[in-house]
Amino acid sequence: MLLKDFKPSPVTQDHVQFYRIVHLAFDKQMEVPFKAYPPRPEHCLAFYPLDTEKVVYENSGRIIENIPVVLYGQPLEVTQRHIGHQFLVLQVIFFPGSLYSLTGIPATEFTNEYLDAELFFSTSLREVNEQLYHAHGYDHMIHIAEHFIESLVKKRARKPDLADAACRLILQQGSRISLDKLASLACLSHKQLERKFKERTGVNPMHYSRITRFDKAFRLKNSFPHYDWLRIAIECGYHDYQHLAKDYKDFTGLTPVAFHQLENKAPERTFGLSENYQPYS
Repeated sequence: MLLKDFKPSPVTQDHVQFYRIVHLAFDKQMEVPFKAYPPRPEHCLAFYPLDTEKVVYENSGRIIENIPVVLYGQPLEVTQRHIGHQFLVLQVIFFPGSLYSLTGIPATEFTNEYLDAELFFSTSLREVNEQLYHAHGYDHMIHIAEHFIESLVKKRARKPDLADAACRLILQQGSRISLDKLASLACLSHKQLERKFKERTGVNPMHYSRITRFDKAFRLKNSFPHYDWLRIAIECGYHDYQHLAKDYKDFTGLTPVAFHQLENKAPERTFGLSENYQPYS
């Protein structure tokens, strides 16, 4: 079983943060638990060569299923991810702004959506998914995905500008950088920065900063479960535990303790795997 991140090639590293493969196989008699997937600073192209997911939006109750190649933008609420007994996904996690660069479509169109990727790229995605199904190991899967993304970058990618750099700076530094400094670095007014930022990420800078900081706390607690919540809060740039707890409540509807109790029942935990903390590059 596997939950592993892979670095992109030099050709794609300006657009792809990392590739992630999750491979889980359960006994047919076992009831597979669902994954509570919280908001995170993420735009993603996901290939499902085996069983697809059923996605249930907790706030709206929307249900989406049976899509073999998915494109989703910035999540704003917890979704329940229900997987099959033979689960394999290859995720391409883009940098903020890259989805806009590759599609020409404002990221607001993808925000909190889980969409059929063929609507935005081409039917060649089916061929890529078929190749992934027949791949000879995980490294071969990464090679297949890299080849597709490289061709996409060469054909479609727009040259990044200062607004793209500002988006990535929040990803790297979170709340530690002010909006005044971001606007100055991007040579934009506050209004221009917000418009370009939403165009690239799907949300405004403040909202994106909160999601980034929350996600850091979530993954840090996964990596170091023995850390107390005050330490998690301070290391992630919160003033105190109460501010951290407010973000958990706003983004998940639960307290930090309650949400991580749910996280501990996620499918990958059956095999001793978890999403761990890595600084954004």
